[in-house]
Amino acid sequence: MADSLLQRIEDELGVPDPVGLLSRLSLTDLTSLLLEVYRQKADQRTPAQVLEEYQQSRFVRPAKVHPVRMLEWEKTVLSSLPSEVEPLVLSPVAPLGTCSVVAAVDQNWSVSTVRGNEVVSDATNVLALEACIRRKTLLKENPKSSEVVHLATSQRMLRPQFYNQPGQIPHFNLFCMVSAGRDQGNSTFEHQALLLHLRTMLQALRRHWTELHPLKLTVSDFSGKTRALLTEERIFQPLLQEFSALECQHDPDRTHARNYYTGLCFHLYALPDGADQVFLADGGEVKWSQTLLSNSKERMLISGLGGDRVVRLAQL
Repeated sequence: MADSLLQRIEDELGVPDPVGLLSRLSLTDLTSLLLEVYRQKADQRTPAQVLEEYQQSRFVRPAKVHPVRMLEWEKTVLSSLPSEVEPLVLSPVAPLGTCSVVAAVDQNWSVSTVRGNEVVSDATNVLALEACIRRKTLLKENPKSSEVVHLATSQRMLRPQFYNQPGQIPHFNLFCMVSAGRDQGNSTFEHQALLLHLRTMLQALRRHWTELHPLKLTVSDFSGKTRALLTEERIFQPLLQEFSALECQHDPDRTHARNYYTGLCFHLYALPDGADQVFLADGGEVKWSQTLLSNSKERMLISGLGGDRVVRLAQL
């Protein structure tokens, strides 16, 4: 919160450090307090004010994408999942801190609720929690379990960041996958999971688009390991054999999300004829399961593919 805004609130309330005072409350007590505050604020509103906010608030306006086209895409991508991947229907809310604590991003990247939750802003974080619960069960049965948990979902995300782009709205569809397992040595888990995620996405795109747009895959490695040749052998070669419209490149100079991903990571772009490249998907290795399960042997790879952009490209 800006210092000037905080000072104005302090002056109006006549209470020093109101944020510090409230943050010392238990989450249960804070929830009860905020519920009453918002009940009273709602009682003060008029129908005209509600209508005006619906018209003006960027958070609540409908998406531009056609709902039937979106349903068709979701059906295609979920039916493209291999048998080892379990699709889930997630709640629209997650525990407070699901993104800021697990992924170490600012809490303001999510819309927090007065009930101590947050609206899902990235379903990979929620899938990661579910995957860790399942891995925890497996590890209780066998402390060295190497069984991999693969989960997926397709859901609308809500993110409050302002992108300053015409037509950009804070909610959008994201197809997400998470794979969680144990270190198998020689980057075996990482490459197998990455290939599974990419193959699933590419197969879904090929099935959904009447004519497959050319695609570009760029792979980077933030781990410092020397495994470019392994990546070519295990990722590039199999995908190039299956998808003739795909171009594969190493991107050693990438800096984006360096503090988010810890090893192998990728970007996937569409290259529509006569237009600029369109960013579709990204993903990579994260240490979330190591942190959540306090186990350095745990491994996790996540990915997300933007459904709204896929649907719009299908109409080109």
